[in-house]
Amino acid sequence: MDSARIGPSIRITGDISADEPLIIDGTVVGSIELTSHPVTINEGATVEATILAHSVTVSGAVRGSIHASARIVVEKTASIDGDLVAPSISVQDGATIHGRLEIEGRREKKLALAS
Repeated sequence: MDSARIGPSIRITGDISADEPLIIDGTVVGSIELTSHPVTINEGATVEATILAHSVTVSGAVRGSIHASARIVVEKTASIDGDLVAPSISVQDGATIHGRLEIEGRREKKLALAS
């Protein structure tokens, strides 16, 4: 499946929802909801939004919370001001995060102790 792309000269103010992967090179202010697909925020992109997606990869600047049902990847060029919530979160050296990281969603069942 092809990805939708917001180019570097594009500025969107409002809510984005889609049923396909999204790549952001420009500016988005509002909210992004792609519950079944990935969102990629490339270096140089600016996002001021609440993001809800299957997975999120950040190389640019994000101001707002990010919730992913699978994983969040924070690249070394990323700058994030907001909370991150996902079952898996990886942060590369050099990334800047001001917020809370919450690993949730993939909790293992407790094993009963043998007696």
